[in-house]
Amino acid sequence: MKKLIVAAGVALSALALTLSSCAQPPGSTTESPGASAAPSSAASGGASDFKACMVSDSGGFDDKSFNQTSYKGLTDAKEQLGIQTGQVESSANADYAKNIQSMVDAKCNIIVTVGFLLGDATLAAAKKSPDIDFAIVDYNDTEKFPAVKNLKPLVFNTAESSFLAGYLAAGMSQTGKVGTFGGAKIPTVTIFMDGFAQGVDYYNQQKGKNVAVLGWDAAKQDGQFTGDFEDTKGGQRVAQGLISQGADIIFPVAGPAGIGGLQAAKASNGKVNAIWVDTDGCVSAEQYCSQIMSSVYKAMDVAVTDAIKASKDGSFSNEPFIGTLENNGTGLAPFHDFDAKVPAELKSELDALKGDIVSGKIKITSKSQPTS
Repeated sequence: MKKLIVAAGVALSALALTLSSCAQPPGSTTESPGASAAPSSAASGGASDFKACMVSDSGGFDDKSFNQTSYKGLTDAKEQLGIQTGQVESSANADYAKNIQSMVDAKCNIIVTVGFLLGDATLAAAKKSPDIDFAIVDYNDTEKFPAVKNLKPLVFNTAESSFLAGYLAAGMSQTGKVGTFGGAKIPTVTIFMDGFAQGVDYYNQQKGKNVAVLGWDAAKQDGQFTGDFEDTKGGQRVAQGLISQGADIIFPVAGPAGIGGLQAAKASNGKVNAIWVDTDGCVSAEQYCSQIMSSVYKAMDVAVTDAIKASKDGSFSNEPFIGTLENNGTGLAPFHDFDAKVPAELKSELDALKGDIVSGKIKITSKSQPTS
């Protein structure tokens, strides 16, 4: 059975939102827990006849990570534009094609799919339905996508922002060891790990230190993975393994499985902290804010909303959106509870490093970086 959708904002504020109805495959739902069965304003004629829809990956819309942030883009568009919306949540990889088709059948004007793993199914659907606009978060096939005029990639160079996270982690570590792990060995995960490791290396070069990165070898492109994005207990086990090796700051890149890393940090009673990914963890997973030093955010909500606006006003194109430090499509979230703990000198260094990355003075080396 599919999980219920939790309507929760994640980028800058938490929002309680009413979900509109749409056609969906058997067993799916578009109601949040306790939601009224009464029609929404969109369903009762209070909104335009333009309909924007979304399909999650198997992490679901309540993953406190990239699905949830992308979903906020859909609900923001509904609020700002007065449009109808539809959504369906995937439970497994096998759901993707049929879930996308359900949105086609629901007569959506634009369908946004979320995640690298939906790439093939999204491409096939876009080619089959040229009158519908499609956008996909976190995937771009630079060979096949350009020929499909109704398919727009929304991708993010998180190696840049993860470089800053690695430098921050190295500067704050007391043990001289930091750790990272992923949910699956795919480019949208390893790009974070590459940038993180490069940031630690740069700190070591600048400071004459030898902070070690556990869980990822950038040269070998190999490291620690849970094997999926849903197994919170698995994430906790992997994180605990890194902690047992001496890591006192962990960087989980594993969606809901990464919550297990936050649980492991919390269980350390202050000895271990974390840096979250995709969204500001102090908003999306606020119960762990006291363990979250900062977060590498991706402005997926803004990118999704902008793609929907473009589709509605007729300016939609297949030109990829690439979020960078320069355009604020990615970056470091506020320090929150750690604001007074991060030294002013380290904060200044992070600001200078951002400028050096934007200017090209510092070259990011991850092979997983997106290209247009």
